[in-house]
Amino acid sequence: MKPLSFCLAFLVAFPVLGHEGPDPLGHWTGRSDRVKEGKLMARLGPDGALSFKPRFIKDKSGESLLFEGAKAKCLLAVDFKTVLKSLPREALTISAWVSVNTPREWGGVLGVIQDNGDKEKGWILGYDSSTFYFGLATAGADDGDGKMTYLKAKTKYRLGKLYHLVATYDGEKTKIYVNGKAEASTTAQSGDLLYPEAAPYVLGAYQDSNEFHPHHGRIREVNVFGQAAKAEWVAREFAHNEALATEKWNEVEPSFEVLVDPYLQFATKTSMTVMWHTSLEASSVVRFGPTNACRQTAEGKASAIHEVVLEGLDPETQYFYRVESRTAAGTAYVSEPATFKTAVKEETPYAFAVISDTQGNPKVSGELAKLAWGQRPSFLLHPGDLVSTGKNRDHWLKHFFPGMRPLINHVPFYPVLGNHEQNAKHYYDYVSLPDPEYYYAFDFGNARFFMIDTNQKVDPASVQFKWLEKELSASDAKWKFVCHHHPPYSSDENDYGDLWKSNKGRHGDLRARELVPLYEKHGVDVVWNGHIHSYERTWRVLGGKAVESGGPFYMITGGGGGGLETPAPTRPFFQNNVRRGHHYVMVHVNGGTLELKAFTLDDRLFDYHKIE
Repeated sequence: MKPLSFCLAFLVAFPVLGHEGPDPLGHWTGRSDRVKEGKLMARLGPDGALSFKPRFIKDKSGESLLFEGAKAKCLLAVDFKTVLKSLPREALTISAWVSVNTPREWGGVLGVIQDNGDKEKGWILGYDSSTFYFGLATAGADDGDGKMTYLKAKTKYRLGKLYHLVATYDGEKTKIYVNGKAEASTTAQSGDLLYPEAAPYVLGAYQDSNEFHPHHGRIREVNVFGQAAKAEWVAREFAHNEALATEKWNEVEPSFEVLVDPYLQFATKTSMTVMWHTSLEASSVVRFGPTNACRQTAEGKASAIHEVVLEGLDPETQYFYRVESRTAAGTAYVSEPATFKTAVKEETPYAFAVISDTQGNPKVSGELAKLAWGQRPSFLLHPGDLVSTGKNRDHWLKHFFPGMRPLINHVPFYPVLGNHEQNAKHYYDYVSLPDPEYYYAFDFGNARFFMIDTNQKVDPASVQFKWLEKELSASDAKWKFVCHHHPPYSSDENDYGDLWKSNKGRHGDLRARELVPLYEKHGVDVVWNGHIHSYERTWRVLGGKAVESGGPFYMITGGGGGGLETPAPTRPFFQNNVRRGHHYVMVHVNGGTLELKAFTLDDRLFDYHKIE
């Protein structure tokens, strides 16, 4: 039995709100003796089903359950309504000892949540790419379909370190504490907690009906109360285990796995860049050569996102390669062999694929990538919106990279930033392009490609406009191609004014259209765009008119996976061919002859054009 003085102090710091005593509604500890037959046995509240093989990390006074893997979570209830008695209703306190091993934009520790568009209900304790947060919706802030308030802490977490997190709500004020100290508060929410119509109750993940972000790190202990704790209680709770916050991480190696299989970047006639991503820092080795024995070796610096440049290669030559990574503890990853071919000489014919707006649809983009690879292109041009949410790492790991195979492990891809990339760090981590990477140029065969970011300034006074003008004027390439995400000319129904309601549409992105005089002045042949999720090929356009010669063609190839869009009800002057449907484009070049071929998702040719 606890001493009476302790119980009285606890009750003063943790006032009773409709509950006899301070017992939690839910209490889980990440100890090995609490895991049985794939379940985390609760001390109080519902037991949880583990979706991963449990491992435990010891500290000086106990141990923690290590959550790891792409599907890691502890499911406490498929439907939270089945465990209502274990959930807070009028007030709450969540107390947790956790560590973060991998930053996520929406990391989750414990929650019941639906946050989809305007529908925002439930609560969640979690973390983003740098700090901790608590999200909450209540009846008092309900705007009809719920409204969440996200409260962020000030502490910037260090990877692998244990932290004590506490979130409280007393019916009027919400607070978040880190290591015993209050760091933020708000009165934006009031009244009873507002739960969604349906949602799972999940420990160790952020999960609602359309998003899942698994926790990677330790969970040592979690408590949920139906009352709001006072600051004194929070401070004492932290003090009981304060040594954990200063303790070094027990360096038991987490599981080692490949997160992104090898893919290719930036080919030249004498070099190729190979990249891949592993869950831990490890060595970066590429074995390569003219046969699948791969007897030559190139090494890069140890990293988690690996980048190795193979140099001194022969032009337009096929090579085999495989990658190897080994951790400090000796765990190894070795890929299967794959092939690539260096860039061709100016006089040699070549072909490339164009696929844009792949976004969060690996089923479609994967089929298009397979079909494009079947035609053996030399490389892939991607006019942007590689993913749906650039700041969400899982969209890269689960959508883009799996959805681009087997194409990108055999040929390099050259992208530009779309609006959905959000200029996120993940984009720059995963590509290897000439500085500054958001705009650049490259040569292939007898063509020069100019890659622009139309999310940023492109007016005549901008850095990109001036760079492009200089590059175009200096180029004597047989073919000049430009690629950027937003189309100067588009027949779309509503992206540039709703043409079902008014005839005042802009028929394209006016910011991107500021670049058109450069294209016309310097003899650009084709401008590749995305953004609109359909296919369009214009006539040649010069001086704001369709012409038979002398101006560039504009092509929208936005049918790579994103939700499809429809053309406007009437035909603008520039429109030659427009089609609603997922697709890919092949471009074949032989000297002064260029052929454009567009194919449907079932590989039927639906557009062909020849330029001589």
